[in-house]
Amino acid sequence: MATQSRQSAAAARRRAREQEILAATRRLFDENGVRDAQIDDIAKAVGINRAIIYRHFSGKEELFALAVEGYLEELKQRLEEAATKAAGDDPTERLRAVVGAFVDYGLEYPAFVDCAQTLMRRPGPELLEQVSEGALFRLGRAISACLRTLTDTLEAGVASGAFNLQDADSALVANYMYASGLGALQLARIGLLVKESAPGIPTISHVSGEQVRDYLTTTAVALTSR
Repeated sequence: MATQSRQSAAAARRRAREQEILAATRRLFDENGVRDAQIDDIAKAVGINRAIIYRHFSGKEELFALAVEGYLEELKQRLEEAATKAAGDDPTERLRAVVGAFVDYGLEYPAFVDCAQTLMRRPGPELLEQVSEGALFRLGRAISACLRTLTDTLEAGVASGAFNLQDADSALVANYMYASGLGALQLARIGLLVKESAPGIPTISHVSGEQVRDYLTTTAVALTSR
């Protein structure tokens, strides 16, 4: 019993330290951006040696993955709240509310967009080399839980006859909306569009977060009525 008690206490301390490191990572991401956050900065914020971080995480990529998990848990709550508030509306308005909540969260937390895009750019085998299977499982579970509200919204719309996804899997459509939404949110963060003012003559124009929000909600509705 004494051995089990010591092991349980050690596991609790390890989890607490992990959460402390992740909280510091999240603060640095939100305050300074993802690119400027270094392992040394995270260790300094926690008040530990960088070597201790590597006892808990395989590296910065794993910190990215588990930081995204935290963002996704918050995003999941936002999407559920949006769906609940729009529960009495027609499926199209509910879809607009859920997609709008996704965009609003991404605009509020641009570090989430950076982290998520960084991970998505990595090929699967490369991620498996740099991130533990346990961390990837946690990330996958967070993504699937977050997208469940969107998937449920799509399936409810199909069941009611309001949406026409033909043979497309609602989970595939939800994942597509998530991935394309991250790309569009990056446009909102940059705030610039490249277009032609005349054939062969490029020009720069501004794009707002509200424009991106309108575009993504309109695109989501269009996908369901093809």
